[in-house]
Amino acid sequence: MPSQQPLILLASARKESNTRLMVEQVFHDTPHQLLDLLDFQIAPYRYQNDYPPEDKFLQVVEQVLQHQVIILATPVYWYAMSGLMKTFFDRLTDLVTVQKSKGRQLKNKTLFLLAVGADAELPDGFEVPFKLTAKYLDMTYGGSLYASTEEVETSIYHVGEHREFLRDIHESLKETS
Repeated sequence: MPSQQPLILLASARKESNTRLMVEQVFHDTPHQLLDLLDFQIAPYRYQNDYPPEDKFLQVVEQVLQHQVIILATPVYWYAMSGLMKTFFDRLTDLVTVQKSKGRQLKNKTLFLLAVGADAELPDGFEVPFKLTAKYLDMTYGGSLYASTEEVETSIYHVGEHREFLRDIHESLKETS
């Protein structure tokens, strides 16, 4: 049975990032598991699937498969997800080619997005890869939460939006219990 705690995959280029700070602010009273992708060496996707022994992509996937709700937390870099998150996304190809049994286990899980960027609003089209990836993997896309770096650094943001985001996560967890 999947964990009743959401799993947060943090994909910032810095350990002490605004994205991590936002995760801490939003989830401070909510039990969760956090995996910082900086702690895992994930090689870029290779058509030959000949990854170095230190590649930890499948280790991360094993953690993902233990949870019903997955939150992808990324800064906005040049109007797109971070490079670290993009490498992770590219490696999802392994789950529909050589690791199909693992890929099939993503079915019916719920995917959420948490993002932090310099702009006042999430850039147009930013959510598209997250929504379409969830759809392709037979997952549910649960929605997103966005804050500007200024809002995160000053803790001035919409508490109502955070509560609604957490409520949607809790509802997703209830549907599977």
